[in-house]
Amino acid sequence: MELILDILYIYVAIYSLYFLALAIRNLNDKPFRIEKRYSQYEEKDNLAVVIYARNNRITLDNLVKELKMQDYPINNFRVFVLLDNCSDGSDQLFNGDNFVNIVNITGVGTVGKDQAVSMLIERLSKDQTIDSYVFIDADRSIPSNFLTSINSGLVNHSVLSGETLIITDNLGPIDKVKAAYQKYHMNFMRKARSLFGLAASADSGVFVIKKDIIDQIGSVDFKDINTELKYSMLLSKIKCPCTYNPNIQTYVDTASYEFRKPRLSARLDLFKNCFTQITPNNFGFAEHTFSLLNPNIWMILLVYAAVMKHSYRYYFFVDFKIVALTFLILIAGFGISLINSKLRFREIVLLCLYPIYSLGHIIKNLPPVRTVRAKITKIEELPEGTEKLAIDAFVMNTAGRELPCKLEFISEGGLAKIKFMYKNKKFLTGKHLRMIDALQEIRQKLYDYGFVLKICSCCKYFTSNVDGSTNMLKGFCNSDYPSPSITGKKPTLIWNSCTDFEPAKVTNLLEEMVEEQEAQSQSH
Repeated sequence: MELILDILYIYVAIYSLYFLALAIRNLNDKPFRIEKRYSQYEEKDNLAVVIYARNNRITLDNLVKELKMQDYPINNFRVFVLLDNCSDGSDQLFNGDNFVNIVNITGVGTVGKDQAVSMLIERLSKDQTIDSYVFIDADRSIPSNFLTSINSGLVNHSVLSGETLIITDNLGPIDKVKAAYQKYHMNFMRKARSLFGLAASADSGVFVIKKDIIDQIGSVDFKDINTELKYSMLLSKIKCPCTYNPNIQTYVDTASYEFRKPRLSARLDLFKNCFTQITPNNFGFAEHTFSLLNPNIWMILLVYAAVMKHSYRYYFFVDFKIVALTFLILIAGFGISLINSKLRFREIVLLCLYPIYSLGHIIKNLPPVRTVRAKITKIEELPEGTEKLAIDAFVMNTAGRELPCKLEFISEGGLAKIKFMYKNKKFLTGKHLRMIDALQEIRQKLYDYGFVLKICSCCKYFTSNVDGSTNMLKGFCNSDYPSPSITGKKPTLIWNSCTDFEPAKVTNLLEEMVEEQEAQSQSH
C-alpha cells in the first residue's frame, strides 16, 4: 500500500508541475499573433479542400460560398465535395459550377467519412499539383482568412488541427458545461502544448496534412474519435506530429456538433502498444505517449486527499508540507490557466461544474451500471408482445436546416406510441389507439419548438389512405417527384421521405380526416 501511494504521489506531483508550466507558457501566445499578422506574405501552397457531406445541403451551400470569398488566390486551391449517399438534393446544388468537383457516392449505401475520404485520396494520389489536403466537414462555417491561416501554419508544420468555435445558442445545461470545458481545453491545454512544440490529437472536422505525408502513410483514419487518436500517435511516431493552431478557426452550430472524447480503455490500450515502441531519439512520440495517461480531475483530488491524510498522520517519503505545496502548485496552475483561456465569467462557473458532470459520466459508464441500464432499457422498450420499427429521418428548423434524428414506431399491447430521438435527447409519446394519433402528438410537439418532421405524413403532397385500418399507415404522394411524366397517385407510407418534401400545415387530426372524407365524397 505504501509503495502504491508513493507511485501515485509522484504521478500527480509531476502532473501538477507540468500543468503549471503549461499555464505559464500559455500567457504568451505571441508566436500565433505574429504568424497571423504576416500570414498574407507567405508563399502560397496548392491546397485540395475536401468537404465531407451527409445530407448537409444548407450548410454545404454556405460553406462553398465562404470558400469562394476566401482571401486566398483562387488558382491555388481546388474544392472537392464528397456526397455520401445524400438524399436531400445536395447533388443538384452545384450543377454547372466549375468551382466544385463533386464525388457523388450512391448505390452502395452510406460508406462513412473514412472510406469516402480514402476513395478520393486514392484518386488524387498521382496528382502532383497538390501540396496539401484540407479536410473539413460540411456542417462547418469559416472566416475569409481560413485558407490563408492554413497556408501560414504549414510553413513550420506538416500536419495541423484547428479551433472549433461552438455556437452555443439553445444548448441544454449539460451541453453548456461540456462546451465551456471544450473552450477551456482548446484555449489553454491544446494551445499551451502547441506553444511548447508538443503534439495534438487530430480532429477530422478540420484537419490539414501535406500530401507527401499521406503518400508515405497511405491513408487517413477518420472512423471515430478513438481511431483519430491512434492516427495522431502514428504521425508522432514518424516525426510529423499534428500541431494545434488557434488561427485556423471553424464555426459549428450546436445542433450539428457532437462532443467527443476518447474512451479511457482506448487510451490505455493505445498507451500499452505505443510504450513498447518508444525510442530515445523521438522525444515527441515519447511525450505524446505519456500524455495518454492524463488523469481525470477526480483522480487527482482523490490521490492528493489520500496522500495528505497519510503523510500528515504517518511517515511518508516526503514531508506533508511538500505534498501540500505541490497541491497548491496545481491550484495556482489552474488559476493562471484561466487568464488567457478567453472564458467569460459565466463560462468559468460552468467550467467549475464540469467535475460534477465528469463524476456522473464515470458512474454511468461503470460496467455494472452499464449492465443494469441495458437490462432496464431492454425491459422498458421491448416487453413481451411489443413490435418496433426504427427509421432514420430528419427534422427541419425555421431556417430550413436539416438535422438527423431517429423515430421508433412502437406497438405495445394493442396501443401505439412513438419515440423521437435526437442526439442524447428523447421524447416518448403517450399511448394512443392509433399510430397516426401518436405521430400527430410528435408533429405538434416539434411544431411548438419551431421544427418540422421531414416524413411523408408531414408533407403537403401526402394524403392519407382511409382504408379502414386502425393505424392508418398508408397514403398517397401527389408530387411530380421524381418525374412529371409519372402520373397518378403513388402509394407510400407515413414514415417515408424524399427530396421533394414541402411542409404541410399542421392541423388537428380530426380536421384532416374530415377534409379527406369530404374530398373523397366530392370525387364520387
